[in-house]
Amino acid sequence: MKYDSQKVALYYFAGALVLFVAQILFGLVIGTIVVLPNTLSELLPFNIARMIHTNALIVWLLMGFFGASYYLIPEEAETELYSTRLAIVQFWLFLIGAAAAVVGYLFHIHEGREFLEQPLWIKLAIVVVALMFLFNITMTVLKGRKTAITNILLLGLWGIAVFFLFSLYNPANLIMDKIFWWWVVHLWVEGVWELVMASILAFLMIKLTGVDREVVEKWLYVIIGLALFSGILGTGHHYYWIGTPGYWQWIGSVFSTLEVAPFFAMVVFTFMMVWKGGRAHPNKAALLWSLGCSVFAFFGAGVWGFLHTLAPVNYITHGTQITAAHGHLAFYGAYVMINIAIMTYAMPNILKREPYNQLLNMWGFWITSSGVTFMTFALTFAGVVQSHLQRVLGMGFMEVQEQLSLFYWMRLGAGLATFIGVVLIVWSLVVPGKAKQVGRVAAQPAE
Repeated sequence: MKYDSQKVALYYFAGALVLFVAQILFGLVIGTIVVLPNTLSELLPFNIARMIHTNALIVWLLMGFFGASYYLIPEEAETELYSTRLAIVQFWLFLIGAAAAVVGYLFHIHEGREFLEQPLWIKLAIVVVALMFLFNITMTVLKGRKTAITNILLLGLWGIAVFFLFSLYNPANLIMDKIFWWWVVHLWVEGVWELVMASILAFLMIKLTGVDREVVEKWLYVIIGLALFSGILGTGHHYYWIGTPGYWQWIGSVFSTLEVAPFFAMVVFTFMMVWKGGRAHPNKAALLWSLGCSVFAFFGAGVWGFLHTLAPVNYITHGTQITAAHGHLAFYGAYVMINIAIMTYAMPNILKREPYNQLLNMWGFWITSSGVTFMTFALTFAGVVQSHLQRVLGMGFMEVQEQLSLFYWMRLGAGLATFIGVVLIVWSLVVPGKAKQVGRVAAQPAE
């Protein structure tokens, strides 16, 4: 760590980790409800638990992005953060707003739009928090050095804020509602979030591999160019069956197919940087998470997305467990892993320790990744069976669900394994431990 104001990232990392554990716990709850329907049937219905599960995911990922930005932007801009106090106030407002939303969900105070269930006043509070954040980091960049990483990161973060504004528009017409709903959901996770992920990954590659900045930045421009080129019109794969004109089936199919390209480029980029750098960095856990991010994002967002993105295939698979399989692996690979990667790298530097608990952290990586992978395969097979029985043979929905019970039990088991891995990850990041547990490489100065 080079600048004192980078310490503010610890607030966001701590808050993100707490919400990460909460998200997984509620995932276990809804997984249990699916196989044992009377579980907490009155105290915590399935729809409320699922709402908290998905919202906790979104909030903790955003909180991780904020923390990553507050850590890397001062270092990239070579200047202290514009206002540390503003960053701390923003954190508490964001955390209190998230807690208030959850309490509201428990008392059935929410809107009906999936992922955007927050009441209007919570949405407006989020806008205020986002403006505080953007003002702080933009002013920091303006007074310091400008790099490709900071420029693309700012573009992604401003994009998150701008597209969230469409959540405030809730038209009465259902088709229009879904069109603009996807402008938030899709253009976040398959658009501007990818810019944030690529920026953080590029920063980590420079620090962990020692490859020249110019090489990394060239790759970064290629990746984000592919992401924006394919991702914006790739929104069309959500327009297939909601009442929009038929040409969206062609546009969505073609550009969604191209969405695999930036994730494949990310895999090539990270492995080439590590091979070309040839540097034995002491923080091997952070490097593992960085490489894992590119690989799992490629399979989750790229390959599993491609499985059902063509219109003729999507006609049969739309809304089945194949969608859930894609969503779990894509979010884990692209955004969960990049957040854990930057935390694993940054927290020892902020706390002025050498990389610690690395072996535990890496065990957490493999256990969590195995759990999510097994869950993905279980849901994929469930989705294939569901598509055939329900969409081809015409069996009733509940009758088909009974046929999928084995896969749902397998998903619950995978969820338990994932939870164990998450506990190990959080423990390794929070609890001080011994340094230099991996390999015998002499400790090098923190970047």
